[in-house]
Amino acid sequence: MKNYEVNSVEKGTLQINGFGDHPLWEKAAVLTDFISPWENHEPKKIELRALWDSENVFFYYKVWDNEVYIDKTDDTAESIANSDRVEIFLRKDADLSPYYCFEIDPEPRILDFIAFPNRNFDYEWKWPENHLQVKSNQNENYFTVEIAISIESLKQLKLLNGNTIEAGFYRAKYIKQNETYEPVWITWVNPNTPTPDFHIASSFGKLILIGF
Repeated sequence: MKNYEVNSVEKGTLQINGFGDHPLWEKAAVLTDFISPWENHEPKKIELRALWDSENVFFYYKVWDNEVYIDKTDDTAESIANSDRVEIFLRKDADLSPYYCFEIDPEPRILDFIAFPNRNFDYEWKWPENHLQVKSNQNENYFTVEIAISIESLKQLKLLNGNTIEAGFYRAKYIKQNETYEPVWITWVNPNTPTPDFHIASSFGKLILIGF
């Protein structure tokens, strides 16, 4: 499994605003090795950073894209799932029973749900209230998404094993083809599947909280 080391900051010193411009983000390792294993071209640049303090784990996506597509039909799961977005999946173990998904577009609209093997999704389930913050920003060349997830909720859902969290990082990019928009699927970990699939144990890596 790929590993990503998450550095720590002092409690309360990092406040997210959607811009990713807090100086503390410079303390984070920058993850850039995103790929689209099912396409013949490299995706545009994506950066992901993570930090933690005694209360939260923080994530910051910066996605280069000057043609962002957002399905504005409504705010349903289907509309969010048909838009350019970033995703984070969290699991207890490789059985994926259950695992938890965040799909976030640049607005930001949040699709958070619990999932089980074989794409059994429960969209009625929501992350514990007041334990998730998401903010975003867009400009002409890129968009940014910042996420704060409480340590308490990670413990409650048994997603923190010692100093380790098992996670997948993904991106959906919609491209216009013959008057319709079709997705290009981008991932941190290559799941080694013949067709795009993030909902599989082999698409996850490990986050190591340094000093936890």
